[in-house]
Amino acid sequence: MVWVRSEYAEELAVVLAWFSVLLPWNVTYSTLSGVGSVLFVRFPFFQVRYVFGISISKATTLMTPLGALSYQEGQSIAVAYQAWAVGAVVVGGAFLLSLALYGFEDRVGATFDPVGVMGVLLSLAGGVLTVATWLLWTRGFPGLPIPVGVVLLYLFGGALLLARRE
Repeated sequence: MVWVRSEYAEELAVVLAWFSVLLPWNVTYSTLSGVGSVLFVRFPFFQVRYVFGISISKATTLMTPLGALSYQEGQSIAVAYQAWAVGAVVVGGAFLLSLALYGFEDRVGATFDPVGVMGVLLSLAGGVLTVATWLLWTRGFPGLPIPVGVVLLYLFGGALLLARRE
C-alpha cells in the first residue's frame, strides 16, 4: 500500500517536520499536594504549565526542556526530562533538514534520500519521547501522561518511510 506518491514526498516531509515542532508530545493533568490541579502541555522545545485556581499571570509558566531538567535536577524524574531534551534535539534535526529540503530540494535530494532520513528522524523522535513519557509515568510524576504527539510522530515517520520513491 502506498501512502505518499513520489512527486509529493519531499513536500510532505517538510510539512510533517513542521507539524512535529508544533504538536504537543505529552499532555498531563495532575493534582499536586499544596498546589492543586496542574496541566502540563509539553511541546518539543517548551512546556506550558498551568495551575488552576489562581490568576493567569501567576498560573502560567513556560519552560524549555533544559530549564525543566535543571528544575528537576536531583529528582528521580530528571531522567525523563533528559529523554525529552534528546527528543527535542532529534525533532530539531528534523526541522533543520526540512529547512534545507525546503530551500534546496534539488541539492539535498541529489546527496541522499531526505524523505527516508526524515522518516527515520521522526520515528526516532517518537521512540525517544515514548521513553520520556514512560519515565514520567513510572518515576512517580503525578497524573497520567497522555502521549498525544508521540503517536503522530510514529505515523508521520511511518508514512515517510513507506513513501514510494522513484
